[in-house]
Amino acid sequence: MDAINKTPKEIVALLDQYVIGQDEAKKAIAIALRNRYRRMQLDADMQEEISPKNMLMIGPTGVGKTEIARRLAKIVHAPFTKVEASKFTEVGYVGRDVESMVRDLVEVSVSMQKQDQFKNVRSDAVQAAKKRLVKLLAPAKKKENKNNNDFANMMNMFSQMQNGQTPTAPTDQEEVTDDIRNERSSLADQLNKGLLEDHQVEIEMDDPQQTNATDNNMLGQMGIDLNDTLGSIMPKKRIKRTVSVAEAREILVAEESEKLVNNADINHDAIKRAENTGIIFLDEIDKITKGSGQNSGDVSREGVQRDILPIVEGTQVKTKYGTIDTDHILFIAAGAFAESKPSDLIAELQGRFPIRVELNDLSKQDFVRILTEPNNALIKQYIALIGTDNVKVTFTMEAIERIAELAFELNHENQNIGARRLQTVLEKLLEDLLYEGPDMGTGDVTITENYVNDKIGDIVQNKDLSRYIL
Repeated sequence: MDAINKTPKEIVALLDQYVIGQDEAKKAIAIALRNRYRRMQLDADMQEEISPKNMLMIGPTGVGKTEIARRLAKIVHAPFTKVEASKFTEVGYVGRDVESMVRDLVEVSVSMQKQDQFKNVRSDAVQAAKKRLVKLLAPAKKKENKNNNDFANMMNMFSQMQNGQTPTAPTDQEEVTDDIRNERSSLADQLNKGLLEDHQVEIEMDDPQQTNATDNNMLGQMGIDLNDTLGSIMPKKRIKRTVSVAEAREILVAEESEKLVNNADINHDAIKRAENTGIIFLDEIDKITKGSGQNSGDVSREGVQRDILPIVEGTQVKTKYGTIDTDHILFIAAGAFAESKPSDLIAELQGRFPIRVELNDLSKQDFVRILTEPNNALIKQYIALIGTDNVKVTFTMEAIERIAELAFELNHENQNIGARRLQTVLEKLLEDLLYEGPDMGTGDVTITENYVNDKIGDIVQNKDLSRYIL
């Protein structure tokens, strides 16, 4: 949570590395985030009084609404979940319960909190995992338990359950000879030197399908965890896998980390983390306005808004990890509002999104910058992809400008899909190179303006063809 103390200018500078333009939106969201840090510096009474300034981002698809919110959450290492408002419906209609978005946020927060705790105990977990790994690589003979009494063992497990303990089956003792001891010592040295990373070893682990088998979405929406209930009754199913030592170590480290952390503390801290730093991104909020479709759906859409309202206003939601208060969760809503306008939202919901930011259409120059400047720029991605076939690709500046120009034209002549149009254009432009690259061996290819015109120029000029291909 230390990353939340970044200044607005620092946040905008980091967003600039991934999102081109939209300076107004970046500035507004950076201020909203900094206000959360400012609130945390106040005394408890004042903290309760200050509510987050939720934001409504208005703009066509593909201009960076979702990317700004997603990158923001990564920058400040905050729990983040994205939901589509159109997937929710009021009670009595088919659709997800609106409270599920809060439960999704808590799940993300628990996972983040657990990973942070795992980092704190990793050194101890690695040592314990190494000991188990050595025993797996050099197994010893098991002693025969002459006093093995199945009935007594079962009664002992029941006794453990009555005392609130996790029942454990009796384990066979090992018979470690001098040869085994020497072999394990030698293996431990080799492990420390990293000489056995690719060596295959058979391990026993929890069956990952067992958790999925007991998942129940409807019960989860009510805050009921069927896994915990059944897990306390049924023993965990274990499966055997043959994996490399490197993979086995990580599996064992995860198991040992689980033993070293306190899940009750993790769940408590995760709830607080979600309450104070959580971000919920409500996409397609314009699809639940009155003006977004046929009259037959007006009641349902307005019902969804009324169901969402108490969540945004602040309420308590029961989850399987505990009850979470949504008063200080930051909600960022977004929509194109092509067939409706923000004023079509019910007045109460409008009032809960005091910050309004309009994102602009992307220009040709924005497309040029999107192709070249961000850390994850599309041009850089394709150069790296084709480079795996030992083919070096170079784009001239004229070619990049021509690609941007064609994408800009397509957006204004067909449906405007923003920066996503660049992916379509580049994929078609480089189709032959991506297909033939593995058979070329090595080589250098320069993408020029003429190359761009030859490959996709005719398609763009043919209006009927461009609608289907680009």
